[in-house]
Amino acid sequence: MVCGSLEIEILNTFWNLTATDEDADISIQDVVDELSSNGVERAYTTIKTVMDRLVSKSILVRYKVGKKFFYKATMDKREMALDMLKEFTDNFFNGDYADMVKFVEREMSELLVK
Repeated sequence: MVCGSLEIEILNTFWNLTATDEDADISIQDVVDELSSNGVERAYTTIKTVMDRLVSKSILVRYKVGKKFFYKATMDKREMALDMLKEFTDNFFNGDYADMVKFVEREMSELLVK
């Protein structure tokens, strides 16, 4: 599942908000407020658009309580990371995890030297 940087930022915020209660009802405003408290100013409409895109990708689900919409994640952070790692490996290493691990080891050793 390919996600853009703002989608990942919103998902990380979402997972932080649900860290102590995975059943918490999370609204768009909750995400906007959390991002703002971390010094990131984003328009409500931008966050809504991206969260709705995450719904269309089946990463979030949206449901209504009264007149207000809330969201829940369909994957936790670990599941999402594993899904993205599988996609990365499939796209760049023809699904060969051994080749991917060798690549990461080689590149990380070069990065650590710099």
